[in-house]
Amino acid sequence: MNSLKPRLLTAAVGIPVALVIMILTELWHPLVGIIVGLANGMMVTEYLNAKRLTNCLPLTVACVAFSVMTPILIATPFWYIIAVLYLLGAFGVLVYLHQKLTFSSFTYAVCGSMLITFGMSAIPLAANNNASSSFFFVLIFLLPWMADGGGYFIGSKFGKRKLCPKISPKKTVEGALGGLVFCLISALLMGIIFQLIIRDYRINFFAIILLALLDSAVSILGDLSFSLIKRHLSIKDYGSFFPGHGGVLDRFDSIIFTAPVVIAVNVAIPFLTAV
Repeated sequence: MNSLKPRLLTAAVGIPVALVIMILTELWHPLVGIIVGLANGMMVTEYLNAKRLTNCLPLTVACVAFSVMTPILIATPFWYIIAVLYLLGAFGVLVYLHQKLTFSSFTYAVCGSMLITFGMSAIPLAANNNASSSFFFVLIFLLPWMADGGGYFIGSKFGKRKLCPKISPKKTVEGALGGLVFCLISALLMGIIFQLIIRDYRINFFAIILLALLDSAVSILGDLSFSLIKRHLSIKDYGSFFPGHGGVLDRFDSIIFTAPVVIAVNVAIPFLTAV
């Protein structure tokens, strides 16, 4: 566990910061979109830089502007205008720079930026409710991170059978099962704690358990997907913003995939029901 110390240091700093952000966003919901927008801008920049596409300034500006503005406006009709302007601007750059910018690089930039942006934009959508933005904030981040943490610790100690060795050699079947257990326990504990805090709403434990089962699998898919890109580009991390974790994108790669799942499950089976 050579990376245990930097992981714990990152957690020691990150958890208090997350709590402060959670409190502030409970007081003013639009702050969620602003924070996610800034995080998106950093992730898209890391993603583009991994393929050295930040050298193409017009394309970088289009991708970063789209990623920053979308979560801020996602709960309004204006997000569609931003998406249209982004596609028009991006293809305009492709036509203008067609002799320098390859179509494969263009596709990498545009599709990846859209994946990151729309995945993370589920966070302000979930937080934009009349019940408790803190509940959804914790729900989105706690479960995939506990699945990742549980998978790391169990896999490091008991892992023997490789899950997907050509993409992520350290991931094991035992680690995946450990992540599932950690995720389920975290979901139940979170539900019990919030049920004591939120008096006006009843928490649907079936929905939370279902989400935990889905998140434990989808978080692995997100991690492997971005790991596959790193393998293709022959890089270890997208950045170095978080000690022991790499860049912002390395830390949020699973959230990009799991955050929309929270929205989908909540639509089908609401997590909170008014008493």
